[in-house]
Amino acid sequence: MQTTLSAEYQNTPDGLAAEAIVRKCVHCGFCTATCPTYQLLGDELDGPRGRIYLIKQVLEGRTPTRSTQLHLDRCLTCRNCESTCPSGVDYGHLLDIGRKLVDAKVPRPLPEKALRWALKEGLPSPLFGPAMTLGQLVRPLLPAVLKVKVPPRQDAGQWPTRRHARQVLMLAGCAQPSMGPNINSATARVLDAAGIQAVVAPKAGCCGAVKFHLNDHEGGQAEMRANIDAWWPFIAPASGKGVEAILMNASGCGVTVKDYGHILRDDPVYATKAARVSALTRDLSEWLPELVAALRGKVETGGQPALVFHPPCTLQHGQKLRGGVEKHLAELGFRVRLASQESHLCCGSAGTYSVLNPTLSYQLRDRKLENLQAQAAEVIISANIGCITHLQSGTTVAVKHWVEVLDAALAKSPAQA
Repeated sequence: MQTTLSAEYQNTPDGLAAEAIVRKCVHCGFCTATCPTYQLLGDELDGPRGRIYLIKQVLEGRTPTRSTQLHLDRCLTCRNCESTCPSGVDYGHLLDIGRKLVDAKVPRPLPEKALRWALKEGLPSPLFGPAMTLGQLVRPLLPAVLKVKVPPRQDAGQWPTRRHARQVLMLAGCAQPSMGPNINSATARVLDAAGIQAVVAPKAGCCGAVKFHLNDHEGGQAEMRANIDAWWPFIAPASGKGVEAILMNASGCGVTVKDYGHILRDDPVYATKAARVSALTRDLSEWLPELVAALRGKVETGGQPALVFHPPCTLQHGQKLRGGVEKHLAELGFRVRLASQESHLCCGSAGTYSVLNPTLSYQLRDRKLENLQAQAAEVIISANIGCITHLQSGTTVAVKHWVEVLDAALAKSPAQA
């Protein structure tokens, strides 16, 4: 797609990067067939091709409007379009640039601005945990609109105490420790059973995705640099610590940390370090082949419930990791299926999307649950805390992280007694 940058964006990093991405688009429209918002709304401007046109117009000097902003806001950033695009258009990075340029020119209404500020400052805050604990204590009294955002209090179980020569770093995350604490401890227990020690750097915090995707790029990058500083003593080439990887058990965090090298590529102090962090980062499912080899014979899968797997967009589209979870869990004896229809579509969680665009978000959730529950599963499994919480808000079927199911099967095995 040909574009001519306006003088405002010529020779700027954002302008040049966006121009290169736009030029890859051949206007084929394959992306609209797999775009969740286009499927719901049927509006060209609520599909990737239309949003690319809107960003192209801004780059060429047209003044964006509130309507431009709303169409970009309605994108889930699921990146399904990237999986479908035959031309390799880097839509996710283009959208980050486009939203940044539009927000710089289009003021938001005060209530909307306040809500976005509360989300980007509140979710990564140390106060989020105590606030969630309070919400869980009064959960029965909460109105339905808030109750679905507050999962019941969960027992995290014991963190393993054995030390192993093999070590990996693990990011605790900002929301997961209070919303689904068993996910982190289950990950540590599964790794422990395989002879691997999970290490959490105490000063590592939010991955930076919340602020970055709410157009606070500086705030998000500050959190990324803080994580790099926290991890660097463990992964510096001369550290001698021997940490093998940075394992992510939340695919939303994983796709962001894998992108540190790109986001901080122009930072004179952090570019090299960020590239090393991204190179070392792996989704937990990428280690499943090794875990399967180590855990075979230690897992009791008899009587395990039927599982249906919802692969998060950040896993299957953002990280391009498909098929691994269901394949390798099946090798351990689990019964795992995908939804028979639309397993590629977003569940509507998408970070803060369910708060900012609740109508579309819940339509996508209910559509996803209909397809998942058609498999007559006893447990729905996923790989991201946002998807898990969002799906659980619409069903009585248990929704868990796949590592929790694996951990429970290990605990039942006589070999682990």
